[in-house]
Amino acid sequence: MDVMIHSSNFLLPNPAAADNINGLTSPPRKYALIILNQRLPRITPLLWSHAQLRVCADGGANRLFDELPKLFPQDDAVAVRQKYKPDVIKGDMDSVRNEVVDFYSNLGTAIIDASYDQDTTDLHKCVIYIHGLSDPQKSNLCILVVGALGGRFDHEIGNINVLYHFSSMRIILLNDDCLIQLLPGTHHHEIHINPSIEGPHCGLAPFGMPSQSTTTTGLQWDLQETCISSTEDILPQVHLPSSQLYFVLRYWM
Repeated sequence: MDVMIHSSNFLLPNPAAADNINGLTSPPRKYALIILNQRLPRITPLLWSHAQLRVCADGGANRLFDELPKLFPQDDAVAVRQKYKPDVIKGDMDSVRNEVVDFYSNLGTAIIDASYDQDTTDLHKCVIYIHGLSDPQKSNLCILVVGALGGRFDHEIGNINVLYHFSSMRIILLNDDCLIQLLPGTHHHEIHINPSIEGPHCGLAPFGMPSQSTTTTGLQWDLQETCISSTEDILPQVHLPSSQLYFVLRYWM
């Protein structure tokens, strides 16, 4: 079974340099950013600077328009909105305000009305759009999703389900102090931690059914072929020959 390498170097000012120092990626990692309709985390500008593609999922455009200028209180709000222009707004368009659509479309943002599809979430729609642009595996793409955690619980579960549906893609859900990613059962997993900003607590959570055999190394309390049926508090580095698991990690910025 191949080993899948994970790191959160996108939380650093220069993730490519950090990847090179640790020998983590070749070719260099590419990032896409999806903004959902929940409060923007304070790390949004940092993630934006790393992304080659920025997509707002429906009402996520309202959040970008309303909340991002508040992260730059000394700057003119209109100038901030013009600087942080999304490439695409996509969704069923039932939440984004008309004036927000008009503002960004006048700046060149593509508006994709997917209201014909009422069977998938706006996050699902945006991931499909990104997937269609290139082969995520060949491009070494990682999708960062802000606004995916918090708010309505059914929305959170729907966002986590997107990770499962697109298990061959690297997708990370983030808020101000936590991230979630899927560890597919098709691989062993090696997770590199930035101890200056991450940990010491993290968790493993099976989805849908127990993980029948989970083995870890490098933790304070390692697991040895353990069946996991609920989230457990563990510490940084994980090596998991098991079925589908979600990795939950706390960080601070």
